[in-house]
Amino acid sequence: MRSVLLERLETSDSGTFGRIVADRLVLYTGELPNRDNAANVSCIPPGTYTCAYTYSPRFRRRMYGIEPVPGRAGVRIHSANFMGDSAKGLRCQLNGCIALGERLGKIDGQKAVLLSAPAVRRFVDLMAGETFNIEVR
Repeated sequence: MRSVLLERLETSDSGTFGRIVADRLVLYTGELPNRDNAANVSCIPPGTYTCAYTYSPRFRRRMYGIEPVPGRAGVRIHSANFMGDSAKGLRCQLNGCIALGERLGKIDGQKAVLLSAPAVRRFVDLMAGETFNIEVR
């Protein structure tokens, strides 16, 4: 089984940002701030997980899901730009999932993942629907 590494580089109220390495493909990641794995407001804990390309009823399409995340369900890899703490007035498009992007930057002054949809397409094309392990550290 293939392995992918997600290395977190920084976390703040604007989100948790890092990079993901799959073979020779390097993309950037955005997740919610670290709130001790609280559902819908936190990034997932460091660890090794299995990712399978499955149907998401919420998104009504196939995408990579991450399991098993303790105390959580429905954690996916998908496109998004914002992952800030909405309780602090920041924009957020995630509920605990991992967003991919071609680069990191700012949109209207808030840190964000940029060119997310093309990054997700590149990642899904590379992984070709195969199940893989992801190490988050």
